[in-house]
Amino acid sequence: MDDFDDIARTNRAHWEQDVQQAGQYTRPWLDLDPGILRRFAAGEIEFLPEPYAYIYPPHIFKNVKTQDVLCLASGGGQQSAVYGLLGARVTAYDLTEGQLAADRQAAEHHGYAIKTIQGDMRDLSVFSPASFDLVYQEISLCFVPDVRPVYREVARVLRPGGVYRVGHVNPATYMVDEDSWDGATYHISGPYLGGGLPPEECEGFYEFRHQFHDIFNGLIDAGLAIQSVWEDPRHLRHDPHAQPGTNRHLLNSVQKFFCIVARKRP
Repeated sequence: MDDFDDIARTNRAHWEQDVQQAGQYTRPWLDLDPGILRRFAAGEIEFLPEPYAYIYPPHIFKNVKTQDVLCLASGGGQQSAVYGLLGARVTAYDLTEGQLAADRQAAEHHGYAIKTIQGDMRDLSVFSPASFDLVYQEISLCFVPDVRPVYREVARVLRPGGVYRVGHVNPATYMVDEDSWDGATYHISGPYLGGGLPPEECEGFYEFRHQFHDIFNGLIDAGLAIQSVWEDPRHLRHDPHAQPGTNRHLLNSVQKFFCIVARKRP
């Protein structure tokens, strides 16, 4: 029986198609260097090299050996591979079976154990309360209409003092993309609004823009204490050779992504 709603079913089909097309976030990281990861986790390296640069901040990966880590809505054999190689007990929970297959592929390749479970990030009822020391979520909340149910579920499955690292798209610059380059600058293509993106902006899937009051206050309301906010390293490492009108040049010029680190109150 498929308990997913229309949003989840539609987005699951979209990501299964992306897996078939070997999209950027569906290709497992089989060439990770454990030595570089350990130096990164120890704070000796500020940024990971491409294509791993969106993994941050470093201190989230320190002392994770033997910790129970949930990679939430972050399948694809990328984030889970980082934690697996650092010795964490990793569970990958994702909407898409093809993404979870990549997590298993990375685990088999690198030689660590992993649990993979298919499900909707809004429903973590498969997990008992206080199951995890750390929940790591990349930029996937844009695929659900409300962040608060996810936050509440994360708070429930975190142990007291546990950490939630969650990535977000900047709502102020959500409607800026590389296609808006006019030869001199990038343009905002729509008003500052929350809610679903226009159908022409997301063909074949659902995507939602969350505003700052929900992004931040939702964490507090869920019983999580905000510890810090971090810029995506791809904004901080400028590529002087990036061509205008490309995603790399856009990230040089426009703040699009950030993450929040929050802790469950004892």
